[in-house]
Amino acid sequence: MKFDPPLIRGKLIKRYKRFLADVRLENGEQVTAHCANTGAMTACLWPDYPVYLSYSDNPKRKLAYSWQLAQNPQGDWIGINTHSANKLVAEAVTEGRIPELAGYERQRSEVRYGEQNSRADLVLESEQRPRCVVEVKSVTLLDETQGYFPDTVTTRGQKHLEELISVVQAGQRAVLFFCVQHSGISSVKVAEHLDPAYARLFYQALEQGVEVLAYGCDFSPEAVVLNQPVPVNV
Repeated sequence: MKFDPPLIRGKLIKRYKRFLADVRLENGEQVTAHCANTGAMTACLWPDYPVYLSYSDNPKRKLAYSWQLAQNPQGDWIGINTHSANKLVAEAVTEGRIPELAGYERQRSEVRYGEQNSRADLVLESEQRPRCVVEVKSVTLLDETQGYFPDTVTTRGQKHLEELISVVQAGQRAVLFFCVQHSGISSVKVAEHLDPAYARLFYQALEQGVEVLAYGCDFSPEAVVLNQPVPVNV
């Protein structure tokens, strides 16, 4: 996923009202950027540390800047925009960087599926094999080198696990895909201590045949590329 033009560097002042962040650019200008992340962003908010913004001159936008990346005191890169996760996975599938999801002829996004009428992040289809439904989750919560999902209680995530279980029961393939948007994370684990209900459904999904994959990324102000398998600790 390329940034054209490359991202603009600044320092975080504060995040507030969930979707807003004040940033001081390197030229001294203070701007307000859109924050496309509804989560708690635990261990992602470091005032006075580097953040990277994209810029748009679209006059219809309320805010010209969008917060894309951050760095923590250890120098790790963090993908702030959770919407990027779906794009990163779809791009990696198209370019053949995820062997476990190779061999499909078509891919579609935002496809209705399941008993609760959810929208699949990605659906892979082929005439020779069952349809594959992929739910993508962005992982940024770090404890030492261990990554966790979710970073808070997620009823939406619980619903998606129920839907993936129903996909397997219908004879199709279902994949929970952890897009690791934190360069300091070396493995991923379900955050049972933060959302016990999600953890119970996660292990139920594994027993039912839902597959779990995790991949990390290379980061720079010019591009983010998903290309690194990450172990999932179960």
